[in-house]
Amino acid sequence: MKPTISIVVAIFNRKDELFELLTSLTQQTDRDFEIIIVDDGSLIDLKPTIQNFEEILNIKYFRKDNSGPGLTRNYGARRAESEWLVFVDSDVVVEKDYIENIKKDILEIPCDAFGGADKAHKGFNLMQKAISYSMTSVFTTGGIRGSKKAVSRFQPRSFNMGVKKEVFDQVGGFSEMRIGEDPDLSMTLWENGFKTAFFDDIAVYHKRRVDFGKFSKQVYQFGCARPILNQRHPDYVKISFAFPTLFLLGYVMGFLEYFVLANGFILAVYGLYTFLVFFHALLITKNISIAGMAVISTYIQMFSYGYGFLKSWIFLNIFSMKPEDAFPSHFHKK
Repeated sequence: MKPTISIVVAIFNRKDELFELLTSLTQQTDRDFEIIIVDDGSLIDLKPTIQNFEEILNIKYFRKDNSGPGLTRNYGARRAESEWLVFVDSDVVVEKDYIENIKKDILEIPCDAFGGADKAHKGFNLMQKAISYSMTSVFTTGGIRGSKKAVSRFQPRSFNMGVKKEVFDQVGGFSEMRIGEDPDLSMTLWENGFKTAFFDDIAVYHKRRVDFGKFSKQVYQFGCARPILNQRHPDYVKISFAFPTLFLLGYVMGFLEYFVLANGFILAVYGLYTFLVFFHALLITKNISIAGMAVISTYIQMFSYGYGFLKSWIFLNIFSMKPEDAFPSHFHKK
C-alpha cells in the first residue's frame, strides 16, 4: 500500500511564492496528498491566494501568531492526518513527479526521515542562480545540499524534508531554535536511533534570497547557529564546520602578509580559488554573468558564515554565554 503524505508549509507573507508552490502541486502526477498551510502571523492576507486552489487541492489553512518556522511546522504537523509529513519552504517549486517519487522511494529505501536536493530553476534570475550555485557547489558547501555522494549521513533540510509522523511526534518535532532547527531535528533523530536517507529524485527549485544583502544576513545566521548545534549535539561535530571561519581568517592574514611582509603567497592561493569557482560555475551554469556573480556570492557566503561561526564560538566557549542569551533572536520560547 502506498504511504500517505501531508505537505506542511509554514509561511510568513510570501504570497507570490505561495501561488507558485501551489501551482506546481496542482500539476502532480500523483494527486493523493493533503496540504497543511500555516500562516505564521503574516502582515498580508494569504486567504485569497489559497482560495484559488481550494477546489483543486486538498488544503487545510490555519493562521496563528508569529513564532518562527520550526514551531509553526509543529503546529501544522499536529493537524496532519497522514503517515508521513513532508516539509517544504514556501519559496520552492516542485517537479510534476515529486509526490510520486517520494512514495516510490519510501517503499524502496528504508528510513524514518528523508530529504532531497535543491537546485536553480531555469526561470530564476541570474542572482538567484548564482546564490543557488554557492549553496550547493562542491567548492563551497562540499555539495552537501545537492548530491547523495557528498555526504555519508544525510541531514534533511526543512525546505525539502520528510519524516514519519509517529517518529516526529516521538522526538517532539522541531525544537525552540528559530535558526538551525532542521539540522537540530536531524541529529535528534540520529540520537534516538532513527535513520535518515537522501532521495536523489525529489529535488526542489529553491528561490532563496533575491539579493546579496539578504543572502549575507541569512548565512551569517546559519554561521551563528552552528556552534550552538555543536554544543547541543557534540557527537556530530566536524572540523569542516569551521572551514568558512578559517577561510575568513586566512584572507585577513593574506592582506597582513602582503602589506607587512610584501609577500602575496596567501592572496595568490585565494586568487586560484576564485579562478576555480568562476570556471566551475561557468561549466555548471554555462553563463558568464552567473559565474561572475557566483564568485561574489561565494565570498559573501564564506565571509558571512565564517564571521557568524567565529562570533558564536567566542560567545559560547570563551565568554561561556548561554546560547539563548548570546543570540536571543535564534530562539523562541515555547
